[in-house]
Amino acid sequence: MFIEVCKSKLHRVTVTGADLQYVGSITIDEDLMDAANIIENEKVQIVDINNGERLETYVIRGERGLGEIILNGPAARKVAVGDIVIIVSYASMEFEEAKTFKPRIIFPDTDTNRLI
Repeated sequence: MFIEVCKSKLHRVTVTGADLQYVGSITIDEDLMDAANIIENEKVQIVDINNGERLETYVIRGERGLGEIILNGPAARKVAVGDIVIIVSYASMEFEEAKTFKPRIIFPDTDTNRLI
C-alpha cells in the first residue's frame, strides 16, 4: 500500500510578488528550493496564513539569493504581496517506508525569505 506524506515544507515565507498575466505556477528562490529539496516543476500546495486559501500549482526556479516567492497566473488572485504562506510538497511511498521517513522542513527568515 502506498500513502502520501509530507516530503518538504517551506514554513512561513513571505509572498514577494503576484503576476496575474504569467502562465501559472509559483516562483521560488533557488536557495530555498535546494534547502527544502524541491525541484522545478514539482507539484506543491500553497497555504496562505493571512486568508486561509489553499491551492496547488507547480514550481518554477527563481533567481538564487533574491528571496523571491511569486504566485503566477490565476494563483495570483488567491494571495496578496506580503502574505505569509506555507509551501508543502508530498511524496507517495510504501506504508512501512513512510513510518520512518523524515520530511525536510525549512524555517526561513520571514522578513527576507532567506535561510537562517
